[in-house]
Amino acid sequence: MKNLIKYIIIMSVFTAIVSCDTLLDPIDENRLDYDFVSSDPASAEGILLNGYSRLVDQFTFIDAATDDAVNNQLDNNFKRMALGELNAQFNPASRWNNYESILWVNKFLEIIEAGEIVWTSDEQMNEMFYLRMEGEALALRGLHHFYALQAHAGVGTSGELLGVPYITEFIEADGDFNTPRLSFEATVEAIMADFDAALALLPTDYGLSDGDVDPLYANYDFDKYDVVNGSRYNLRMSGRIVRALKARLALFAASPSFLNDQGYYNMAATNASEILNTIGGVSGLADNGVDFYKKYDENDDAEMIWRGTIGGPNSGIESRMFPPSVNGTGEINPSQNFVDAFPMQSGFPATEANGYDPQNPYANRDPRLTEFVVVNGSSFGGGTINTGVGGGIDRLDSIPEFSTKTGYYLKKLLRPDVRLNDDGSTVNQRHYDVYFRYTELFLIFAEAANEVGGPDQVINGISARDVIAAIRERAGLTQPDDYLASITTKEAMRELIRNERRIELSFEGHRFWDLRRWGLSLNETVEGAFFDGIEYNLGIPVEPRNYQSFATYMPIPNDETLKFPELEQNAGW
Repeated sequence: MKNLIKYIIIMSVFTAIVSCDTLLDPIDENRLDYDFVSSDPASAEGILLNGYSRLVDQFTFIDAATDDAVNNQLDNNFKRMALGELNAQFNPASRWNNYESILWVNKFLEIIEAGEIVWTSDEQMNEMFYLRMEGEALALRGLHHFYALQAHAGVGTSGELLGVPYITEFIEADGDFNTPRLSFEATVEAIMADFDAALALLPTDYGLSDGDVDPLYANYDFDKYDVVNGSRYNLRMSGRIVRALKARLALFAASPSFLNDQGYYNMAATNASEILNTIGGVSGLADNGVDFYKKYDENDDAEMIWRGTIGGPNSGIESRMFPPSVNGTGEINPSQNFVDAFPMQSGFPATEANGYDPQNPYANRDPRLTEFVVVNGSSFGGGTINTGVGGGIDRLDSIPEFSTKTGYYLKKLLRPDVRLNDDGSTVNQRHYDVYFRYTELFLIFAEAANEVGGPDQVINGISARDVIAAIRERAGLTQPDDYLASITTKEAMRELIRNERRIELSFEGHRFWDLRRWGLSLNETVEGAFFDGIEYNLGIPVEPRNYQSFATYMPIPNDETLKFPELEQNAGW
């Protein structure tokens, strides 16, 4: 936390925000003091924009610390963690540094509460800038506390289920950081309070037309409103995003490893369904939800609740993930465990279905399998990828730290139209960070609604069965779905929903946290597959998982607990 100091270093932080004209006169050490920052709109907004740092996107690839994949880089931190090195001194999944973003937004809230910033000479517009930016800051403060809670909540050495410290003010470098953790539920309530306060200030969406404006802003001149809350702010925190975050938080809190609470399940389902009904309920499920990553287009954005800016053409992710024969380093290798999660085309689990042939294991399977995974014989990246006999450098274990360890390469999240040519040239494509997709919200609803009342519990016109049917139909499973129709109990639907979540949100950083909140085993050995030229050998042990029994709850960083005795460590660490 002490990395944030009293003076804000403007040259490194606000280069893109403050114009050259603002800095005509030199300032000692290139630093702006509090008096300047608290009265200069661009500098103050720059502080708020730091709250948008450390957002968690889909490119963490922490899935390689689960049973879904391995990382072929021997020194990869998530590999080391999964193999048994996780401790309070070494935790690649730590999010304690999100407190720095929290301090930034607290500094911004301190500035605007002083009321000295004049965004514009127009009184109405100035007032709306205050409302909207305060809402953004409160929502970001809640979100960064959620990130910390997700990573560090747990049963403390006292035996109490604990959350994290909740910081609501800016703390100077020499201030008191010795703050105790709140109880888990008190932390959840504090985050919810910030989210609710933000909802009272933020527009539901940016770029609304006249007549659709939220009641808070209805009495303002629309042309002025559009300047403050127009479509140019579409990627900033909005009321819609906050409602979705509330549903995510409520589901997390309700989960078996935490409160296992019907009230929070109901809250998650209610918030999710209310948002989903604004897009038409299950009929609003975006067609491109399965393959959103193949084309990043601001005009085809129906799957996105919240994303980042579309970046310039590049091939950085693909160079890490493409198989070696098409000039990648094949870093993430999906597991046989993950492949087994995909049902047959009929919808029945592969292990239970008539027609599954282990010697032709990818035939008649859920189409999502070959959308997400490069299997033996696939065409991908400009070549044919064979991971068995005759596969050359793509073959299982052919080249250390390049070839697959499991018999599979990753396809999901990669642009298939990227090319990494033999001569070193590339065909690059655009990408963006994803923070929240509608498919996740549908799955949040399905899980929560099922826990409230089973597969057919209707909340705001939607049931868990409705959602899973729509997702499986979009995926291309044969309809009517006889397997889904056979599911009649909450317990059976729970397993199906968890499996659909595993598939749909795969390699977007969810399963690592899902296993923990569900209280499921963290130590399933990762398995692979090999085609020896005659037959497939499936279920080959590849890499163990070696988590401590108490690793459901991750540690507080050791240096923090040493410096601040009020911080109680989670049990076992």
